[in-house]
Amino acid sequence: MRSEETDSLWMNAALRLARRAGKAGEVPVGAVAVLDGRKVASASNRSVGARDPSAHAEILCLRKAASRLRNYRLNGIILYVTKEPCAMCAGAFVWARVGRVVYGCRDAKAGACGSALDLSNVKGFNHSFKVTGGVLEPECREVLRSFFRKKRD
Repeated sequence: MRSEETDSLWMNAALRLARRAGKAGEVPVGAVAVLDGRKVASASNRSVGARDPSAHAEILCLRKAASRLRNYRLNGIILYVTKEPCAMCAGAFVWARVGRVVYGCRDAKAGACGSALDLSNVKGFNHSFKVTGGVLEPECREVLRSFFRKKRD
């Protein structure tokens, strides 16, 4: 399977989680952690329900992956997430030593993987990670737009 096909496959899995989160009243973001072609963990946003500002899909997914792999260092993990990660999440990728982050739609205001700022490759950090953006971007963007449109109505 080609890299683009693989990225689309896993992003579709993250999109299913995002839609589920939206139905539960959470900002619809989903994340899937993959290692050696196999899903290690997945999560969606839970900040509202958990009353926890750090309960972003990416953070919850990293926690599950670390638990499953019994190691806080997640070398080689590819993290698929429907929206460009924020600075908190991108910082966690550095500490976890995530190998690659693949996201769907950009976040011009708070995206920390190239949009508002870029924490993926900062001189002085002990780790950097690769970033691929725009995978299934229209679908990922529409999930967010639809959620916020309903909230305004």
